[in-house]
Amino acid sequence: MKEWLDKYLKELNLTDSMNQTDGFCRLGYTEEEWRSIDVFVSLAEDMGLKIRRDEAGNAIARWETEDSSPAVAVGSHVDTVKGGGGYDGVAGVLCGLAAVKSLKDEGFQPAAPIEVICFASEESARFGVSTIGSKAMSGLLNKKEVEYVSDENGITIRQAIEDMGLSWDAIDAAERPESDLKSFIELHIEQRTRVEDAGADFGAVTAVACPIRLKVIINGQMGHTGTTPMGKRKDAFVAAAPLVTFISEKALALSASSSVPIVATASTFELKPNAMNVIPGTVELGIDIRSVDDSLKKEMEKLIREKCDQLSESFDVKIEVKTLVHNPSIQLDEAVMRKLQHSGESLGYKALVLESGAGHDVMNMVAKWPSGLLFIPCKNGLSHHPEEFAALEDLEMGTKIIAQYLKMETSR
Repeated sequence: MKEWLDKYLKELNLTDSMNQTDGFCRLGYTEEEWRSIDVFVSLAEDMGLKIRRDEAGNAIARWETEDSSPAVAVGSHVDTVKGGGGYDGVAGVLCGLAAVKSLKDEGFQPAAPIEVICFASEESARFGVSTIGSKAMSGLLNKKEVEYVSDENGITIRQAIEDMGLSWDAIDAAERPESDLKSFIELHIEQRTRVEDAGADFGAVTAVACPIRLKVIINGQMGHTGTTPMGKRKDAFVAAAPLVTFISEKALALSASSSVPIVATASTFELKPNAMNVIPGTVELGIDIRSVDDSLKKEMEKLIREKCDQLSESFDVKIEVKTLVHNPSIQLDEAVMRKLQHSGESLGYKALVLESGAGHDVMNMVAKWPSGLLFIPCKNGLSHHPEEFAALEDLEMGTKIIAQYLKMETSR
């Protein structure tokens, strides 16, 4: 199985070697993503699966049975961020197909259909909008809200989808009825090291942390760097500096004192006028706050707003805090999580029950179907990076756990 996984890991990544100095770049709704999906389709057809491409570009590979009951589904995506790794997304698609292969090889006959789904455009790297394909499938895509969102080249989501031969007007038809699926699971690299740190082999995920995102606008006063006395300045950058440290320190303290972690990041920074001889007059700071505990996120937001009030007074600047995103975190299906945990443990692997700090397609699927998320380790927790890596042994473990789960869910 490891040789098979290695071969098709490379084929799905459109490469002969996973060692890519600059990483991979398959943005959503591009020819590169479509070529990778074509590999998925070809491989699934060779395995005897029936293929359907929906109106959002998702590829659905189905193991048909005589029983027309709802299907048990597994899936992920093959698009990447710019300069990303070849395991984020691809591992889930690959192991889903590998699990079906292993069941077929042993002569297993499912009593219900099994599907492997390759979702389109999961990453937000191109448009700043994530999980477009799974949103469409689960009925969560807000067409009016995203239709004219554009990439850095001015190409809108609508245009990009139509450039791939799809119809934007028909994309609503990608939504599937609840009766189509019994459950959905996704395998993903962990993107952290909690599984390894706990001495476990895999993770069974309880929830997905969704963010509060803030924009902090600090308005001071521009002035000449050579003639404005230090005591008469309203330097927006100087006022912003303590906030960056505060965010990190408070998130660390809150996480240490809570039963679940919280992370907060000052992740974007824009300085105006950004000239060597001008005192910074305006700073815009983007802040991303995540935890599966929504009360912790709100507490962190409250502390940031209070700190901004203090900084405004201390440095004689005006500070405005805008809420850009405030999404409640998503609880995954506990029964599915327990089944994934049991599937792995029954094979002799040790499980860690944990939450996900990153979003995945599963967070949309759970809105309509019982859904779960399985983590396998990745080296040093590194992801969205050219050196992202998951061992073939862990991909094989993930394949075995998925196969065990599918067998349990579709046995007569």
